[in-house]
Amino acid sequence: MTKPNILFVMTDQQRWDAMSCSGDWVETPALDRIAAEGVRFTQGVTTTPVCIPARVTLATGRYPHNNAVWNNLDYTMPPDAPTWMRTLRDLGYRTSLFGKTHLHPHRGDLRERAHLLEAYGLDDIDEIGGPRASAQVMSHMTAGWEAKGLLEAYREDYAERFDNKPHVVRPSVLPLEDYADVYVGQQAKRYLEDYNRDEPWFCWVSFGGPHEPWDAPEPFASMYEPETMPKPVPRPTEDHDRPRGWLDHRMETSPQFDPGDEAAMRANYAGNVTLIDDQIGQILQVIEERGELADTVIGFTSDHGEMNGDWGLIYKMIFLDGSVRVPLLVRTPETATNGGLVSDALVENCDLGPTFVELAGGELEHRQFGRSLVPALTENGGHRDSVISEIRGEIMLMTDEWKMALNDDAQSYLLFDRRDDPMETRNLAGLPESKPVEDGLRLMALERLAQTQLKEP
Repeated sequence: MTKPNILFVMTDQQRWDAMSCSGDWVETPALDRIAAEGVRFTQGVTTTPVCIPARVTLATGRYPHNNAVWNNLDYTMPPDAPTWMRTLRDLGYRTSLFGKTHLHPHRGDLRERAHLLEAYGLDDIDEIGGPRASAQVMSHMTAGWEAKGLLEAYREDYAERFDNKPHVVRPSVLPLEDYADVYVGQQAKRYLEDYNRDEPWFCWVSFGGPHEPWDAPEPFASMYEPETMPKPVPRPTEDHDRPRGWLDHRMETSPQFDPGDEAAMRANYAGNVTLIDDQIGQILQVIEERGELADTVIGFTSDHGEMNGDWGLIYKMIFLDGSVRVPLLVRTPETATNGGLVSDALVENCDLGPTFVELAGGELEHRQFGRSLVPALTENGGHRDSVISEIRGEIMLMTDEWKMALNDDAQSYLLFDRRDDPMETRNLAGLPESKPVEDGLRLMALERLAQTQLKEP
């Protein structure tokens, strides 16, 4: 049986509603095509709403409470860590990576640590740092900037932004052809154009955007009018006592927005998403021209979202929807002829690795907690009863009806009725009438933690 090629497209900090097939404020024709030929999961969450732990969990299928990676820290994933990428290579795939992994520290010269990615299961590698890290680390991309005399201007621009107004909106100092997301897309495109090996290919295209700063280059910087952007979800006024959690710390350190800041951020963010979508479209065109699209599996997700002004916040690291919900698409040769399914199944972005392995005809032998989405590609629902996300010792549990977050003392400090309050404007945590719901959800969360230990109970 011929194995399908596999294209894994990943973005950094893309909200679940930042596609035209899931929202009405940003144009993404390439992602819409993948959705129309596959399955769009409307209830996808990240297992942790911050870069490094999200990516470690995605690669290994092991949660922060398994690997103790709770936040962005100086962490190198062990070379012998079990990964689904290595399983794909063992199944006969030629594996490749273009873009960001953040599975080891963003410092020094990333090219000197290619051996780590090879150990993780990746053969052909062109790794970059994220938008912030690229002002510090060297890679093939930043070496190219340096050769063109662009690197110092990039560094100066980033220093000015974060020394003054981190959420300032202005186009990148880089020309469009040198912008990081264009570099990643074009490197992957050229690789697939030239691919001439006998093995089926697995290609991981990992964009660094639309992660902050808000610096989409022209013409994408002015593609969207700020006044057409959706209004941010306002921070609700609370009228009762409740336990406190990490979200409260974030709210105490909220940025100060000038009039129009949120709309400008959203418009620039939308431009960056469309820029990335354009690169995805070019990659799809190459695969189609090679005559391989019909036999290619495509998965798409992001590591976490971006608040973009919701609740008066920017960035991520919290359990509100803007931060924790992510887009998730799967397209297979089978769904390409009868796709377009919109699934309300509860899914986690770490479910993609086991999905790729099953579609490649393999099976993961190490203990991990991602769950293949293959059964959910033909039927709506039934994948998980709940999904979880973790950060800084806290855990969020989400069901079809409820979302609850426990602080590091296992106290419920967030509770939303997802059916009656989909915009998360009324926190029910701490109300006497909420106690039965909180007790039931807390028990579910603690049971989930107990069931997902590396040693069998």
